[in-house]
Amino acid sequence: MIAIGWLGLGLCLDVSIKRASLRPVPRQGTLALAMAAFSASYCLSLLSFIFFFSSGILLCTEARRLSLCSQVSKELFDKIFLHKDDNACPAKNFYTYDSFLNASKFFPKFGATGSSETRKREVAAFLAQISHETTGGWATAPDGPYAWGLCFKEEVSPQSNYCDSTNKEWPCYPGKSYKGRGPIQLSWNFNYGPAGKALGFDGLRNPEIVANNSLIAFKTALWFWMTEQKPKPSCHDVMVGRYVPTEADIAANRTAGYGLVTNIINGGLECGIPNDGRVSDRIGYFKRYVELFNVDTGPNLDCENQKSY
Repeated sequence: MIAIGWLGLGLCLDVSIKRASLRPVPRQGTLALAMAAFSASYCLSLLSFIFFFSSGILLCTEARRLSLCSQVSKELFDKIFLHKDDNACPAKNFYTYDSFLNASKFFPKFGATGSSETRKREVAAFLAQISHETTGGWATAPDGPYAWGLCFKEEVSPQSNYCDSTNKEWPCYPGKSYKGRGPIQLSWNFNYGPAGKALGFDGLRNPEIVANNSLIAFKTALWFWMTEQKPKPSCHDVMVGRYVPTEADIAANRTAGYGLVTNIINGGLECGIPNDGRVSDRIGYFKRYVELFNVDTGPNLDCENQKSY
C-alpha cells in the first residue's frame, strides 16, 4: 500500500509540475493556475497520508514487534484506554502507545508465545492488570468503571515508604520512597532494585524515574510480568500455559489462569478472600478487554480459593 502511495505521489507531482510550468494563455491562465493549485494541494494531502501511515509501520518494524502491533493497533489501544488522557486523570498524556510498543521490544516473548488466541489473551490480561493498578474508574463512571485504566502514574497517599529494611541485597536509599509507580505500580525496594538493574537505571537511588519516564514505566511493568520470582512463576508463563505447579502450589490450590496472575501481583492482600472487590475489579477489566480482543477469558478467573505465596 505504501509503495502504491509513493507511486501515486510521484505521478501527481509530475503532473503538478507540468501544469504549473504551462505558459499562461489569456483565456485559460486562471484555469491552469487553479488546476495546478488543486494538484499541489492533493499531493500534499497524499504525502501527509503516506507519512502518517508509514510512520506507524516503521515504529512496529523498528521495535520488531509486528506480532504485537497486529494485535494492539493504536485504534484498539485508544478504545481500551478511553479516558487515560482526560483532565480528571493525573497521568494525562503520560502513558503513550509508542512507549508501550517500544518497551515491548525489550521483551520479545511478550504477546508472541503460543497460538494467536493465547497471545491475545496474554496481552488482554496484562492490560487488564495494569488498568486495575492505575484505575480512575468508579461504579457510575462515563463508559463504565472499566474504561478508566492508566489514570494514575504513582500511588496517592501511600501508607509507608515501602522499604523492607531486612532485605540486605537491595538496601533502601535514605529518604527514598518505594511506593507504587508506573502501570504495574512497582513497589518495594526488592522490586525497584532488580528492575533497575535489569533495565539500566538505579532503582534504589532514583525510583522516581518510573513515574517520570513513560518508556521506563512500561518497561518496569513488562519486567515484572515476564520475570519469575521464586517461588512465584512469571505472569507470562501462567498466561501462555508454561506454568508447572509444584507440590506446594497444588496444596495451595494455585491453579493456572487469570486468578493466579492476581495472586502473583497482590495475593497477600487480595487472595483467599471471598468476593473481594479488588479481585472483582481486575476481572471486570479483563472481561471487557477479552471481548475487544475477541477471545475468551480462559479458566480460573479469581483467587478466592487460593493461598497466597
